[in-house]
Amino acid sequence: MTNEHEPHSNSGEHEASRERIDPPAPRIYVASLSDYNNGRLHGVWLDAAREAADVQADIQAMLAASPEPDAEEFAIHDYDNFGDAQIYEYDSIELVTRIARGIAEHGLAFAAWASVQEGNDDALDRFEDAYLGHYDSMEAYAEQLIDDLGYQRLLDDAIPESLRPYARIDTEALARDMHLEGDLHFMPTDDGGVWLFDGRI
Repeated sequence: MTNEHEPHSNSGEHEASRERIDPPAPRIYVASLSDYNNGRLHGVWLDAAREAADVQADIQAMLAASPEPDAEEFAIHDYDNFGDAQIYEYDSIELVTRIARGIAEHGLAFAAWASVQEGNDDALDRFEDAYLGHYDSMEAYAEQLIDDLGYQRLLDDAIPESLRPYARIDTEALARDMHLEGDLHFMPTDDGGVWLFDGRI
């Protein structure tokens, strides 16, 4: 199923505004593997929402300060403020900083997008085209979509007035089918709502 319109107003506008005021600050804990393998904890927490080269430079400085003479390898042993995005021990710093910068710019909705698109790194750049907003539910999105497109009004105009109370579009089924057919991706939020993304992007 496809549609050519997305609702012109939704609660996602308020969500985005809130996250711009107080953006998450993603960070990673990077540890020296030489130290770790020898029973020593040597690492550093780093702001991840920067250029990869800057983070790499800080990692090299951490390794250079290691008491181990040949400390060259590292791993990500912890992370914070990445929302739904999963960061793995040996993820590239380029990927991690790319996700972190997206979260810092767009808020935790970007983390949800990164989770939806895990393994498809090229899709990260399409967040702004795909993001539909924050809604109470998928059904709430379907209801607003129908209202914006005027489908219920068209239905009301096509049938006798006496039947109008009984002729309603099944928005629950519409939302479910949009998701099953791949037109709509969703991620639940901590407040009980959902972040929605255009699955065709």
